[in-house]
Amino acid sequence: MSERVRQPALAPPPIRPAQAREAEPGAFLEAHYRHVWMTRMHDMPFVNPALGVEAVGFRHHEGDWLGVMITPWFLNLFLIYGGGKLWGDIPAGERRYLNLPCGTLQFLADDDPDLGPYQYCPLIAPVSDLPDMATARQAAHQALVTVLSPPPETLVDSSPESPGAVDEKPKPVSRRGFLSTLVGRR
Repeated sequence: MSERVRQPALAPPPIRPAQAREAEPGAFLEAHYRHVWMTRMHDMPFVNPALGVEAVGFRHHEGDWLGVMITPWFLNLFLIYGGGKLWGDIPAGERRYLNLPCGTLQFLADDDPDLGPYQYCPLIAPVSDLPDMATARQAAHQALVTVLSPPPETLVDSSPESPGAVDEKPKPVSRRGFLSTLVGRR
């Protein structure tokens, strides 16, 4: 009798290692998402036809690419592997938490046959409340400023009970808190 090895019914997808991208990825991402818009998404009921496809503010941060993608169906913070310290290969569909200057944000992994592996943090989806590209660009720029800025200093309590006490454990930024800051509701 031969011994069979038990295989799980649902195995996680294999991890395809990311290749470091040297060139700024904005134009590449724009071309990809314009193609997706024209071929698969243009007639979906949840898209915002007032928006187009645009990469905003991609820059190196700790050696990897960080920027915002605007499409008629999402506004996401993207992390693209650039050979730096932020990136970590994980299976598509998995989450990871990145410590950025603003605090800790949750990123989702994806792997597109044309783009390769990438990770993103959803900022606004659906984007139906964005009236135009100018507003979407403003939200994207503000998101980058917020993500790349440290949170405001914790106030020092000068009461006699705790002289000079500072909350030394930074609190993770919730998605709601991040988005509230983004739209100026803090």
